[in-house]
Amino acid sequence: MRRFLRRVRSLARAEVLHVVRDRTTMAQIIIMPLVQLLILSNAATFQIRNTPMTVVDLDRTMTSRGLIQRFVASGHFDVDGRMTSPAQGNEALVRGTATMVLTIPDNFEESLVRTRQGSVQIDLNAEKGSAAGVVQSYTSQILAAYGRDVGTELRPTTGSVRAWMAEPPPIPGVPRIDTRYQNWFNPTLNYKHYMVPGILVALVTMIGTLLTAQNIAREKEIGTLEQLNVTPISRAQFITAKLLPYWMLALLDLSLGLVVAKLVFHVPMEGSLVLLFGCAAVYLVVALGIGLWISTIVETQQQAMFVSFFVMMIYLLMSGLFTPIDSMPHWVQVASQFNPVRHFVTVARAILIKGAGLAEVAKPMLILVVFGAVVLTLAIRQHSKRTA
Repeated sequence: MRRFLRRVRSLARAEVLHVVRDRTTMAQIIIMPLVQLLILSNAATFQIRNTPMTVVDLDRTMTSRGLIQRFVASGHFDVDGRMTSPAQGNEALVRGTATMVLTIPDNFEESLVRTRQGSVQIDLNAEKGSAAGVVQSYTSQILAAYGRDVGTELRPTTGSVRAWMAEPPPIPGVPRIDTRYQNWFNPTLNYKHYMVPGILVALVTMIGTLLTAQNIAREKEIGTLEQLNVTPISRAQFITAKLLPYWMLALLDLSLGLVVAKLVFHVPMEGSLVLLFGCAAVYLVVALGIGLWISTIVETQQQAMFVSFFVMMIYLLMSGLFTPIDSMPHWVQVASQFNPVRHFVTVARAILIKGAGLAEVAKPMLILVVFGAVVLTLAIRQHSKRTA
């Protein structure tokens, strides 16, 4: 065992010196993930703001202008055009200059005064289905709030949206259920609290996997691998020594990312950071082991990069980082169980946002431990140590 550790320490020290002396590699490891975290955490959002909206106000009364102002004041809509007919509003949708058209009929205020009910027409550009759903939700909330303020009921009429936008009036003699909502874990509904931990996991994974995937391939290209093959270093010692430096650097990346997440994005850290780093230590063995395994099956750094991007693209899209796994087809949900990124994204969010303990993250952690053992075994067995 002492001989094993001594050889691993000697080879790992040489690898660390090589990485530290290479300024480009150090910039890739330290600076790039932080810059990407700052940019992507603001770009990857579930919130939609400043949606271009065209208004067709056929009523032109104080009430209709108040409704339009309510849309503008919400911060989710910008009135980019005012048309005089529904046909012109539809043309704006076709041209792409508007995402939503709000049409207020000419008897809007009169109907509110006479019947205490009113209808508006909402037309949405539904090319981006998820975005259209979010915009429709915003519209529903604004109409319901405005209807409560003026003591009436607002609903859309024949348009692209045909759902009621406010609760129907109570019927005499029929019990009414009062529904109250409470948001747990993220009461302010700040999307950054949800996205930043996942993005940080993705960046650490990408940097670590890409660098380790090119590691042995680089040794093959420059010819130093042949020199190492004639030394008494075993395959397990070689793979372990190649993994350790990047494992420590990835933990450093994670530490710096958490500092940025706390100071810049104010991400809550409800759980134990010790538990988080313990889980990260296991996960990084898997992520870096996959990179080393890729490095053993390719011959050049270019091949390693292409294979890594292929693997990472599938991992990220099936990790639940950008789209909920529950909304995916059943076979994709089953396949995602073999995705280590999915499990650590779940663990990171649970610890930071929910304050989960070891019992709550035990299942995904056990899966990662199994993945780590399998990946390291594959990498060690794949690395053929030639003695000639």
